[in-house]
Amino acid sequence: MADITAGSVKSKKKKKISIFPIVNCIIMVLFLIITLYPVLNTLAISLNDGTDALRGGIYLLPRKFTWKNYITVLQKDNLITGAYITVARTIIGTVLALVANAILAFIVSRKRFLFKRGLSLFWVITMYVNGGLIPTFLLYKGLGLTNSFWVYVVPGMVSAFNMLVIRTYMNGIPDSLEESAQLDGAGYTTIFLKIYSPLCKPVYATVALFVAVGQWNSWFDAMLYNRMNTKLTTLQYELMKLLSAVTPTSVRAAATIITMLPIICIYPFLQKYFVTGLTLGGVKE
Repeated sequence: MADITAGSVKSKKKKKISIFPIVNCIIMVLFLIITLYPVLNTLAISLNDGTDALRGGIYLLPRKFTWKNYITVLQKDNLITGAYITVARTIIGTVLALVANAILAFIVSRKRFLFKRGLSLFWVITMYVNGGLIPTFLLYKGLGLTNSFWVYVVPGMVSAFNMLVIRTYMNGIPDSLEESAQLDGAGYTTIFLKIYSPLCKPVYATVALFVAVGQWNSWFDAMLYNRMNTKLTTLQYELMKLLSAVTPTSVRAAATIITMLPIICIYPFLQKYFVTGLTLGGVKE
């Protein structure tokens, strides 16, 4: 009797174990469909004739295929200039922000650093409190950042969130590595460059992706600080003006696809580092 009971319990456990992957797979497929549908629908509208798109009823495939919408978007004034500025601010801003946050995180993660708690608390406060829009504008103007390319880069170099993510990851690296390097005569610069930085590639890639997406999608700073200078316009600001104007739906869809395409192409190459950085950076043993 006991054997029969044990056998029934094992069979129930097997059924539960075999059902979970199926349910999990169904949920992931549904999530994938929900995520991809808006992108595919926008792509279909962008490849459809503008007049025909007014009828509606376009879901995953264009009804009347055409490239005219993309040609119209690419012929817009200041779009090429905005693309150059956006690429430049994304590359330069990402590199400088990653270097600044990594150095600060390394300093704060040192156990012998006297002011690490005070500085960490100070940076956390900046995540919830800021000076407001007008004081910030006056500050940037006083520093000579308005009507300048560097207003896109300098204010975003240090981020409390990104710094804390890198610091948490660095705290998980064994202290024995640093101690053995110090016994061999290595200084903090050598330890940071040759020991910590190679081990922090996953979290570096995660933070780089955060910063790059933020720089690429940013348009409010262009409108606020460089609105009158067309040579410093950005791609997203031009897209915002295009979406705000009386523009056919198909042209708007084409502009949206053009601006989001580079990030979609870059993300797969950083995905493995992105997942690892988030998982390991958020756990400290």
